[in-house]
Amino acid sequence: QVQLVESGGGLVQPGGSLRLSCKASGSIFSSLIMAWYRQAPEKQRELVASINSGGGTVYTRSVKGRFTISRDNAKNTVYLQVNNLKPEDTAVYTCNVWGSDAWGQGTLVTVSS
Repeated sequence: QVQLVESGGGLVQPGGSLRLSCKASGSIFSSLIMAWYRQAPEKQRELVASINSGGGTVYTRSVKGRFTISRDNAKNTVYLQVNNLKPEDTAVYTCNVWGSDAWGQGTLVTVSS
């Protein structure tokens, strides 16, 4: 079972940026499709972005042009660069091995002035 540990969340003003990281255990990371999800208070969890083994990416419409998912296979890490943050981006961000029940503990992003 792959284990995932996120970091990088915090409190940021509207328009600010953060870089979220998710480090995975195990030796098969490079072959995995990885995804970032988020869950805002009293809302359902939603898929934010995913990246496949070849670097192909998919984004939900609300974050296109603002968020960038990337990966460093040498470091077993997937990143989510979040720019031009809005209050509605406030949520717990969690990474996931696509199609599996391998989830991290999440990292909280709070966008507030």
